[in-house]
Parts: sequence; C-alpha cells; structure tokens
Amino acid sequence: MCGLSGEIRFDGRPADVAAVERMTAAMAARGPDGTGLWSLGPVALGHRRLRIIDLSDRGAQPMVDAEAGLTAVFNGCLYNYRELREVLLAEGHRFFSTSDTEVLLKAYRHWGPRCVDRFNGMFAFAVAERDTGRLVLGRDRLGIKPLYVTRDAARLRFASTLPALLAGGGVSTDIDQVALHHYMTFHSVVPPPRTILTGVQKLPPATVRTIEPDGATSDDRYWDPPFTRPSDGAAPGAGEMQLDVLSAARGEMGPAEWREAVLDGLRAAVRRRMVADVPVGVLLSGGLDSSLIVALLAEEGQRDLATFSVGFAAAGGERGDEFAYSDLVARRFATDHHRIMVDDARLLPSLENAVAAMSEPMVSHDCVAFHLLSQEVSQHVKVVQSGQGADEVFAGYDWYPPLENVARDDAAEAYAKVFFDRPHEDLAAILQPDHLAGADVSTAFVRDHLAGPGADTALDAVLRLDTRVMLADDPVKRVDNMTMAFGLEARTPFLDHELVELAATCPPELKLAAGGKGVLKAAARGLVPDEVIDRPKGYFPVPAIRHIHGPFLGLVRDALTSPAARARGLFRPAAVDRLLAAPDEHRTTLGANALWQLGLLELWLQAQGV
Repeated sequence: MCGLSGEIRFDGRPADVAAVERMTAAMAARGPDGTGLWSLGPVALGHRRLRIIDLSDRGAQPMVDAEAGLTAVFNGCLYNYRELREVLLAEGHRFFSTSDTEVLLKAYRHWGPRCVDRFNGMFAFAVAERDTGRLVLGRDRLGIKPLYVTRDAARLRFASTLPALLAGGGVSTDIDQVALHHYMTFHSVVPPPRTILTGVQKLPPATVRTIEPDGATSDDRYWDPPFTRPSDGAAPGAGEMQLDVLSAARGEMGPAEWREAVLDGLRAAVRRRMVADVPVGVLLSGGLDSSLIVALLAEEGQRDLATFSVGFAAAGGERGDEFAYSDLVARRFATDHHRIMVDDARLLPSLENAVAAMSEPMVSHDCVAFHLLSQEVSQHVKVVQSGQGADEVFAGYDWYPPLENVARDDAAEAYAKVFFDRPHEDLAAILQPDHLAGADVSTAFVRDHLAGPGADTALDAVLRLDTRVMLADDPVKRVDNMTMAFGLEARTPFLDHELVELAATCPPELKLAAGGKGVLKAAARGLVPDEVIDRPKGYFPVPAIRHIHGPFLGLVRDALTSPAARARGLFRPAAVDRLLAAPDEHRTTLGANALWQLGLLELWLQAQGV
C-alpha cells in the first residue's frame, strides 16, 4: 500500500518534475517508509512506499525494467503474486526482488495491459512505456485502490489522492453542478468519473486507460459481472469464473450448497489476504462480518491475532460502542484484543483531521471512527483485514428488502425512494440557483444504470449498482482514506472478486433471508457466536456527529457562516439558518443528519484550501 503520482505531457516539453515531487510529498502519510521519483522526457512518476511485501530496498519504486523499457508505480497488493511469479519464471522472466510490484511489471511485459485479468488483489498502477511513449493506468475490479486524474491540453496528471493533485497546482476547483446534485441526493455518492471539483476526475474501477503521447485516450473496462442466473450456464465471462459460480449459474445449488460455496469462497479470500511480510490484524467491530473473518483466521491456525475495536461516548440517548459483541468474539478466539475508547475531547480535533484526510467529502460518521481507530492500530500493525463490503455484496442493508418484489422496470424509482437523501425538487430550497442542476441527474444516472443488460430482478440490478458504484465511492473509499492517513493497509476479503462473482449469481431470496445476509449468516452458524449472528445490525456509532451539539455544532456553524462559505455561496442562507436552529431534527431518508451533510462539504472545501 502506497501513494503514487505522475505526469505525461503532450506539448513537447519535459515533465514537470517539481510538480510531481509536490504531489508525492503530499502523500507522505500513505507511504512513510520511502520515496522515489523518476522521469524521462515527457513522463515523470512519483511514489511513497509502505513496506508490506519485500521489505528490502529492492522493492522500492518507481521500479524500472530497463530491458523491456518499462517503469511502474503501484499501490495495493497482488494476493496471488507468488503464483504469478512462478508462471513468469517458467516463461523465462528473471526477478531481482521478491516484491509484488516486480510481478506486476513482469506480468505487464508478458501479457500487456490485460495482465489485470490475472491479478487477484487491490491495485492502482501506472506503467510508462519507453519505446512507444504511452502511459497506462489501471485500477482494480472493485475500486478498492483510488486513482484521481486531472488534465488539460498540455498534460495529464494522476495521483492516489485528490489533495495530491491540488498540491501539484493548476487544477480547476470550481464546483461541479452534477456532482453536487449527486452529493446532496445520491447519499453523498459521486459516481465516477466525476468528483465534486470540475478539474478532477477519477478512473472508474475495473478500468485500464491508455494515454498516447499525443494525448489520445482509450479506456478498457475489463470486468463486469452480469448478476444473472442463466439456466444454460452460459453466463458472460463464465470461462473466467470458479466452478461453484458455474454451478450456481446453472441453478444446480440449493441453500445448503450455497452456504458451503459462500463459506469456501470466503475462506479462500481471507487466506489470500494474509499474504504479507509483516503481521496482519483485524478491525473487529463486533458485527457479523468482521467476527466471521476472525473465526476463519482462527480456523486457519492464527494464534494471538491482534484485533481492534473503537467506542465513543453516548449522546442523544444513543450508545456509542459495541464492545459487548467485540469482547465476546475476542474471548471466543483468544485474540490479542485492543479496546479503544474515545472521549469527546479527543473526538473534536480528530474530526477536523479526518476531514482533511478525505480525498472527497464523505458524510458517514464512520470516517472519524475509522480515523481514530487507524491511528491506534498503526502503532501495533501495518496491515489489517476489515469486514467492509459484505452488506453490499450479500444484501445486508435495510433498503434492500423493500425492493424484493418490485417490477424490474420500476427499480429506479423504488431505489430512489428508499436510498436517496431527498427528492430533486427539495434541492431548490437548499442550493443557490447558480449551483442547482437543471434536471434530476441522480435519478437519470440510476435509471440508466439499472436499465443496463443483465441483472434478472430489480434487486439484482440494485445490488449491481451498489457493488459497482456506491461501494467504491462510500465505504471502500472511507476505509482507504482513513487507514492510509496513518500508513495502515486495510484488506477487504468480502471484496475478493471471485467471491463477488459468486454472490452476484446467488438467488436474491437467499441473501434477503434472516433479515438480510441470510446466506452469510447460515455460513457463519457454528463458527461465530449465535449472539453476534442474531443481533440487530449495527454500525460504527459516533453519536456526537449523529446528534450534533456543543463544540461540534460550533464547528459546523463556524464553517457554514464563515466568509469563505458566504463567498462560495453554495447554500441558501435561510436553509442553513433553519438547520442550525434545530440541528437534530432534520434527517435524510436513511436518518443521517442533514446539517452535517452541508457542514461536512464546507469543512472539506476549506480544509483543501478550495
């Protein structure tokens, strides 16, 4: 896990190495173990290193294969790098390191840009081709690793974080009207390629982008599970899938077989994510997902596994910790458990730091929980496994059951009703006219996405949307940004692409059973304590943000009434005054604090100097 950056110029000038150096320096927290720069003519690459695999200097980046004329920077981990290394050795390739970065470089040399088809892992990378002058960017299937891009007529720049691009300079920071509409409507999710700033885009997940020396660009989307169960088994891309996925597609599996298939898939995913040359811990929330990871690691023979839980002071009658459940799991599996209790005095300054660490504004109060948890965890381990993604992949959220019997053609409206923060017509009372999109772009985006080919039912189509879009641009981005703020690598076994392919073919009724994630709960039975499986669904609770009061209310008020906010003019003063007067009364559809949504955006813009 690292931070990467770079530039390619189209105007005949050499790359701006000083700008790449600034971008790289802005990501020091992502890679505290080393830094590197490389340039050749119009291309320059930068890298900050977090040593996880091959701790020697041989794994440093940018990494050069002089014989092939290739230079690469890479962020993430290829969990199957050892297997790929053996294949490449048999093909005659020679290695000077034991790093997965060199495996990526040699794989690119051998198979070209579609080497990504062979990768099992999380990754963002850039490869510069000396002989053609091309630059190739790639991102993993689920978008676990970020990659942001800015370009003009003279050059293109990229980096692992949006603030790094701002540090490079020359980026338009105007607010994107469409992105703002998504932020205020689509549960603060801004789908790629947009970001809240017009001058910055993000490379979509499962995409390889080729940039020619003259600036011509082409994208190849290399993974797109159909979320179908064809009776003949001829699912698109089925040749790439596991045998249990093929069996599922043919309708040959009943509930018991599904339970075993899911459990086997998750076992493999957890096992893969133990690949490291440093110890690996677990973020243990006390929920089903992280508890099942701990159980499977214990089953694999892991002893004295480091686990970490965080809790906060109660507020508004809401409890701020789930220690009862995480303690239960820690005792059951005899983990080296760390319980982290955060009082409000520590929460406020961390909140401001968490906002500054965001590559994009993220409303979820989970952010500050992950930020504080990561700060503590990074003092003990450099790699953790996390339960993120299970709710999207196995239908664990409460907005999924209402969609079970919805007609396929009615999916967009039904989804918007249960998931969108507010209807389009309500935005006119909140946003100033200059920032108001002229049409309901969020509903249009969802309708177009859900209408795409594949996905047998309305719920299949919604799960496909959430897996492709919401997952990467909310919970996954949140975990990456907050953990990497302290040089901590988070790995998410529920986002193993083979497990996601399997889940995509799982009948919706099996996922919705038992109040959601039914097939996963069945798989966990007998491994995880029943009290954890049968408990009500919980979240990382941060009551002080859900129920804004005291200094937290002062922080939001100062941001929204500041000279910078008035000059920006995003929100109608009357709307701001109404929310400030009753900060705990105004909620979005899913119960989030409406004042926090406005305040967080302004806090983020000010933190980034926009």
